[in-house]
Amino acid sequence: MGALHPRPEDGAPQGTGTLLMLGPDEPGEFWDHVTGEPEFADGVPDPLDRWSARVIGGWAEEVGGTALFPFGGPPYAPFIAWAERTGRCHSSPVGLLVHDEAGLWISFRGAVAIPERLDLPHAPPSPCTGCPAPCLTACPPRALTGEGYDVPACMNYVRATETCRSGCLVRASCPVSVRWSRAPEQSAHHMRAFMGETT
Repeated sequence: MGALHPRPEDGAPQGTGTLLMLGPDEPGEFWDHVTGEPEFADGVPDPLDRWSARVIGGWAEEVGGTALFPFGGPPYAPFIAWAERTGRCHSSPVGLLVHDEAGLWISFRGAVAIPERLDLPHAPPSPCTGCPAPCLTACPPRALTGEGYDVPACMNYVRATETCRSGCLVRASCPVSVRWSRAPEQSAHHMRAFMGETT
């Protein structure tokens, strides 16, 4: 989903030449694949995080790198700052990260730090440039706007209605997100986790 050459102040492991940011490739078969893996059948909490740790950890070991994750803290790795440093993620009008291909559906399952300094392509422009910003008015309870994110208002609305259970309407409203659709079951899983209804 992007890569960067870390500076000393970026908080990557010492000796990192390139930091590779990893996330689901959508639209596709990611959710069908991952939910068929052992972590989703063993009844142990946090199946997606455990799957990510196993798979990304295995890749990192194969290439002589170090696996890093946005979960498992504190302390937490600075994934948002790293994402912005790739040049492929930007702050959207509602403050969420927006990616040049995934739009507001961007998510990261982990990163791999490798010692090699790979050649990286030039970063594309922000997808928000010239966009009419439908994200600013897509939230039914006005919990997520250009003024910020009212988390209690969001959670109260989700508790009272099924409207956002299969995906945040703000994220879905992004014209780039439309091309990066994800399975409703995937968004529902994350929404249950956000609401504290699943482990």
